Amino acid sequence: MDQGDEQTGGPPTPRGRPRADGTPVPHPARVVVTGGAGFVGSWLCTRLLELGSAVVCVDNFVTSSRDGLGHLRSAPGFELVEQDVSDGLVVDGAVDWVLHLACPASPPHYLRLPVETMRVGSVGTMHALDLAERKQARFVLASTSEVYGDPLEHPQQESYWGNVNPIGPRSVYDEAKRFSEAVTTAYRGSRGVDTGIVRIFNTYGPGMLPDDGRAIPTFLGQALAGEPLTVAGDGSQTRSICYVTDTVEGILAMAAHDHPGPVNLGNTHEVSMLELAETIRELTGSSSEISFVPLPGDDPKVRRPDTTLARELLGWEPLVGADEGLARTLEWFRQQAGQGVAAGPEPRRAPRRR
Repeated sequence: MDQGDEQTGGPPTPRGRPRADGTPVPHPARVVVTGGAGFVGSWLCTRLLELGSAVVCVDNFVTSSRDGLGHLRSAPGFELVEQDVSDGLVVDGAVDWVLHLACPASPPHYLRLPVETMRVGSVGTMHALDLAERKQARFVLASTSEVYGDPLEHPQQESYWGNVNPIGPRSVYDEAKRFSEAVTTAYRGSRGVDTGIVRIFNTYGPGMLPDDGRAIPTFLGQALAGEPLTVAGDGSQTRSICYVTDTVEGILAMAAHDHPGPVNLGNTHEVSMLELAETIRELTGSSSEISFVPLPGDDPKVRRPDTTLARELLGWEPLVGADEGLARTLEWFRQQAGQGVAAGPEPRRAPRRR
């Protein structure tokens, strides 16, 4: 998903947002998306194709499914490269943007693949940066709010250095992304690569795998199955949830800019996990009980982005509220029930931003 006249998160038109000197950024003819078969990645590929870009999707399917690309594989301009970016990244032909999303992102995945997570965050990111350097392409790293750890600042601004346990259970993901940010900055400073960093906060929507392990797909699956909704701790910990189309438009607004970042991308609507579980139970009409389970180690107590920079720099802000986003997601989960692995999201046109 890119930027365009019809959009969901307020990024620029297909010609791109002007650079600091006022010159327009051409619409990207060809974009490489690493981790393009993942949840956010498949939405990103879909939106780019809608807007006329050719897309090279790179994925090794270690935490994603080929079924998630079913709607894309026959699309004109779409190319799939099955490859682990940790082993290298070679793409023939011209490339305008490299959007680097490859990395296990949910706790069950990165806890199952700790070394692989660290490796893709380090050498995998360097291979993606090397490709951008060779192609003279704009590089955007999809980093995460997890770099803030269990924050002592609330809401979190980009200037906050974070409170991360480097040897804790979440450290393989947190530190992989922190290294990714550091090496991206190093390539910009020492090699002149045109780089940008976005820090993505909790994102949800159609296309999430049922076994993702994050709160919204877990609660939806449990509610639809009539099982207890498992809330960690006392449920007072908070997250800010952002619908996937908004996140995607923010990534592309950053790609069309020349700012190095980091820039927070997320919705400032903050909700406790207990409130979220109760909302999903009500939305589904489920009679499931709430079951409290032990809180995972180093689980952040609060999480809410300060999105001032994204709004002022990129002209971006979320457009899809939680009620609408959760209803769309529930509808999709219901459609997928009993059909095995979920297929990727169909393109959804969003209201025109005014």
